[in-house]
Amino acid sequence: MDSQLSDFLRRAESVLARLEPLLPAPPIEIDWQQTVAARWHREGRSGYLQPLEVSLDMGLADLIGVDKQRDQLAGNTRQFLQGMPANHALLWGSRGTGKSSLVRALLSEHAAQGLRLIEIERDHLADLPRVVELLSKLPQRFVLFCDDLSFSAGEGDFRILKTVLDGSLERAPDNVLLYATSNRRHLVPEKMSDNADYQLVDGEVHPTEAVEDTVALSDRFGLWLSFYPFTQPHYLQVVRHWIEVLAAKSGLQWQWDEALEVTAVRWAGGRGNRNGRCAYQFARQWVGLQLLGANK
Repeated sequence: MDSQLSDFLRRAESVLARLEPLLPAPPIEIDWQQTVAARWHREGRSGYLQPLEVSLDMGLADLIGVDKQRDQLAGNTRQFLQGMPANHALLWGSRGTGKSSLVRALLSEHAAQGLRLIEIERDHLADLPRVVELLSKLPQRFVLFCDDLSFSAGEGDFRILKTVLDGSLERAPDNVLLYATSNRRHLVPEKMSDNADYQLVDGEVHPTEAVEDTVALSDRFGLWLSFYPFTQPHYLQVVRHWIEVLAAKSGLQWQWDEALEVTAVRWAGGRGNRNGRCAYQFARQWVGLQLLGANK
């Protein structure tokens, strides 16, 4: 009997060892005094908040040439932190111009005042009521952050976001706000055919329902911030800033000259764009090469 029991226990342990990797991980209890950011992780029909280790080394002063957008979102965030009325915000415009960096810089500036950041993917927006419920009784102030938000043509999921904004976040506790970034102002593609079906009724022009749906989605955000392509002087200003920052960290001695400026412009030309991301990448490349040469 003892041998049969031992054999059964060994087999049971073997089965459990194979099944354990397939089982959902137990939710992690987050200490919001120590954790400043988390990501909503979908698992089956439910999900949980997964704590993130984030770098807080980028501040608002590192965002060059977007002063108006920076000041508006920073003011909205300060209102939020102080318990005053504040708006959900949509940051839209050209890629690489600092939309996501601005949100993360706000976390760096205000984490000590109780600001926390929750990343949530576009495909998980239907879980927002559940996320809000988890956060509602906590003393910290939470920005729910959806990066690169957009919807494909003919996709009906964008109506979920409209419902969520009106149905939960608008009535959510005052410690929750939504910030989203997108390359599209209205989050969904706009086509000429959307305007081809206007009707004239008693002298009034009525746009199609497609146009109304498009505008109604972005209207749920009370604050719109627009980001535009960089001019060459703006791009070079950002390049210089990041070289200064990276060189100071590594002790590199350098100077700005015409040859360096030409190299930076050629780098942007080879990538087909001038923006903050391109400027940061060039600065890392250039500083890294200078340090490599100095260590030979």
